[in-house]
Amino acid sequence: MACMDTTQARGYTAKLIDGPLEGKTISTSFLESGDPQPLIEIPAEAGDKRFSYARAGGLEFAGDAGERPTAVEYRYRETLFN
Repeated sequence: MACMDTTQARGYTAKLIDGPLEGKTISTSFLESGDPQPLIEIPAEAGDKRFSYARAGGLEFAGDAGERPTAVEYRYRETLFN
């Protein structure tokens, strides 16, 4: 599982389409294989919990991005507590 990563130059935008973070977007990195992350975990702003999201079907491509998507949709799975 991947945590939020806003520093990766070879990344994409994860669009959170439901759950507690619905409508938000974050930047994350591709796997070493070049595929989008299958799961991402996002720490809550307050408290000792993380939100788990799984990759959904929606992909967006920009004209100059090549074969990799520039945005990927994610669906809420569960809240994880530390």
